[in-house]
Amino acid sequence: MRVLAALLLCVASAARAQDPHAGHTMPPAAVPSEMDMEVSAPDPAAPPPAPAVGNAPAPAPPTDHWADRDFPPAEMAAARANMMSEHSGSFAQIIFNLAEAQFGDGETGYRWDAQAWFGGDINRLVIKSEGEGAAHLESGEVQALYSRAIDPYWNLQAGVRHDFEPGPALTYAAFGIEGLAPSWFEVEAAGFISTDGDVLGRLMLSYDQRITQKLILQPRAEFNLSAQDMPAQRVGAGLVNAELGLRLRYEFSRKFAPYVGISFDGTTGTTASYARTDGEAPTATRFVVGMRSWF
Repeated sequence: MRVLAALLLCVASAARAQDPHAGHTMPPAAVPSEMDMEVSAPDPAAPPPAPAVGNAPAPAPPTDHWADRDFPPAEMAAARANMMSEHSGSFAQIIFNLAEAQFGDGETGYRWDAQAWFGGDINRLVIKSEGEGAAHLESGEVQALYSRAIDPYWNLQAGVRHDFEPGPALTYAAFGIEGLAPSWFEVEAAGFISTDGDVLGRLMLSYDQRITQKLILQPRAEFNLSAQDMPAQRVGAGLVNAELGLRLRYEFSRKFAPYVGISFDGTTGTTASYARTDGEAPTATRFVVGMRSWF
């Protein structure tokens, strides 16, 4: 028994040595007073809180530009004037896509395809004209169109077209779309309804393949269609004619680019029959020399 009592006494002594608070009573936790719980009043001298993100006033525009340190004031003024003329609210331009002489079948002819516009990036007035002839004018037309941009690459157009002499003069309602297709193909598609109810269509495709920065090869295709026979205009229903061309131009500047090329023009169906009846060949291949320019 004495041995057992000694063992119990040793165990109790070891437990008290491991717990320094053993045998002591812990004081109660302090309760914060009302003074500690009061919220301090804002300091009137403190700066106002920062505005929420997105509501801060815009910074003042810079009054100095880095380029002003490297270029004379006169050059910078000319550059800014040129930028404003190109990107102002409205502008005007005239461009001759085709202005050429054609050689083939023992005769010399001519052809033009031009347009002019005035307006801004969204709304424009567009004037288009194209035609061709040899000893005399064979065909010619002019269009006046309202053009509306529907996205950065495409424009909707609507207006009137007038075919002038020497053929029978006709006036059409015109509507279409033009722009840049994927892979940078230029596309122009249009429909026409004459005052007599005749319906025509046109599709033009072209692509500028740069060989160098100044040397450009342009394949071009144009297709004209008719929904009905038009004997007075020597036009048959279906595909009226197709023009396939390949032109190589050299841009001395963007505004002046002479070119040479080859053009194939062929009529089909009833239109080809009209051509044979009139003593004309239904197809023709011509060598062309011309100039593309704008101003």
